[in-house]
Amino acid sequence: MTKPIDPINELLTAHGLRRTYAAKLVLGWFLAHPNTSYTHSQLLLVLAKDQHEELDKVTLYRLVDRLTQVGLLLCRVDTNRVRRFQAMPVSVHAIPHFECQSCHRDSPLADALKANVDDLERAAQNALAALEALGYQGHSIDFAVRGVCAECVTGASH
Repeated sequence: MTKPIDPINELLTAHGLRRTYAAKLVLGWFLAHPNTSYTHSQLLLVLAKDQHEELDKVTLYRLVDRLTQVGLLLCRVDTNRVRRFQAMPVSVHAIPHFECQSCHRDSPLADALKANVDDLERAAQNALAALEALGYQGHSIDFAVRGVCAECVTGASH
């Protein structure tokens, strides 16, 4: 009887990473929550709360950085220079999102832009192709709109 293929193990192996318990836990968490971005400290808290796992802070930082370097996670830096991470979308070259400068919540905009997402994707592919022609190697374009979200404007709680 053959063992079922574990997609997380396959991803880690395909990207040259060790299949440690921590790597499987963190990548699995991001893949299970693809539209949510986390800071290092938010990820530490959510793993401890929901998975009942306390990872060493340094181990988590290094692991998230390695997952980002190999293209499994997307890293964004907001206006306060806080790094937020999320699972890298499989086929998207431009990831539009809104960063609230009041509550610092990061919200994906793909659904809000619906009809324009294809135009944004084509523009991103053209930009990446132009950079590649100059010798650069890009993987994605971070398209961030910054402002104040509707909840903060109206004073509603999140």
